[in-house]
Amino acid sequence: MSTEDTYHGKICVITGAASGIGRALALRLGAAGAMLALSDFDDDGLAETVRLLSAENSNSILADHLDVSDGDAIAAYAPHVKASLGSADYVFNVAGLTRVGNFGETPLASMEKIMDVNYWGVVRMCKAFLPQVKSTKGGLVNIASIFSVIGYPGQTHYCASKFAVRGFSETLAQELVDDDVQVSVVCPGGVATNITRNAKVDALPNGVEDREDINTNFDKAAITSAEDAAQIILDGTAQGKLQIFVGKDAKRVSLIQRLFPQRYVKIMAKQRSKSDGLL
Repeated sequence: MSTEDTYHGKICVITGAASGIGRALALRLGAAGAMLALSDFDDDGLAETVRLLSAENSNSILADHLDVSDGDAIAAYAPHVKASLGSADYVFNVAGLTRVGNFGETPLASMEKIMDVNYWGVVRMCKAFLPQVKSTKGGLVNIASIFSVIGYPGQTHYCASKFAVRGFSETLAQELVDDDVQVSVVCPGGVATNITRNAKVDALPNGVEDREDINTNFDKAAITSAEDAAQIILDGTAQGKLQIFVGKDAKRVSLIQRLFPQRYVKIMAKQRSKSDGLL
């Protein structure tokens, strides 16, 4: 069965659909004939995604403002999707954010905010939609990061949230085997999105001179387009993969971590100093 056949006529829920990977997933799934339930905190960006979809597709599209840090809103969102489109087949938990700052200089409130969105947002969505995907024998697709495999300076809160998403997802996958519910955890490397440009800076990490340094380093590392990332995610999900690594950089870093679990921190530090980039 082709990737397009996997999603044709399926009800696909996507958070973080206003830009980046979320928008790219929406466009590819729309082209494949899926029915879409799209949400984001960014209303203008979400409206643009809907406009792009409407220009090329006549499929059912449901678009809603949703803050994944709002538990009550998510609890109400799942039955809203079911009443509007039917029970979800696939839920793509893309919404997330990052901040920048070494742990010693980062307020606890910043740590809590990242966990509330990146980790608890995923958990809330999975909890709310679990009865639906059980009934459809569907799938939960949770976006983690290559920073769920390695630590990275200046990203203690982001790494903690993404390690948590990976641990949660891999455990949930085992619990749902008998229910024929697929769980995939996605570990992208550098993908060309605006996540870093939208990030708040609590404190500049060691060796970083200013905000522009952060953006420049990220641009050097963002070797995979959002469109290519979306296709890799959809292909991996269609193949029933538990772990989906996005980009050659993600695969390389994962290999280094597996081969040198004690030494990878020093190895990655040397590579960063040579490349002057993120990874």
